Amino acid sequence: MKTTSAKRVNIVSVKLVRESSILYDRRSIRSPQDAYELLKGFLEDKDREHFIVVTLDTKNQPVSINIWHIGSINASIVSPHEVMKSAILSSAASIMVAHNHPSGETIPSREDVDVTKRLVEAGKLMGIELLDHLIIGDGKFTSFKEKGCV
Repeated sequence: MKTTSAKRVNIVSVKLVRESSILYDRRSIRSPQDAYELLKGFLEDKDREHFIVVTLDTKNQPVSINIWHIGSINASIVSPHEVMKSAILSSAASIMVAHNHPSGETIPSREDVDVTKRLVEAGKLMGIELLDHLIIGDGKFTSFKEKGCV
């Protein structure tokens, strides 16, 4: 008779950890311009792509900002599974995502469009709406919502 050893299973807790906070005078995000004003300090003048997830409550008030990924000079790996993690842990009603293009240009790449579509689909399945995806460059931005892609 063959015996197998027992498998150890970890008991865990999952937490969202606040690293710091900022004051947001507008209280809620009502437009892509509002989102740009909130996020430009996190994304402008970076030498690599940074991908940010902003979680929002039912009144479109930002709950958290998560610098989710720092990539290379022209790429950042984005997984809907990972993007939605901070939304779930924040009990978010919706999210906005943003990333920078270190080149300063804000023209969406094919990958940017594909990622946005995947995030919209994942959000629908989870009940967490993707409100917008911003690409931030040198003093300007492109909104997927304004382009009709969200």
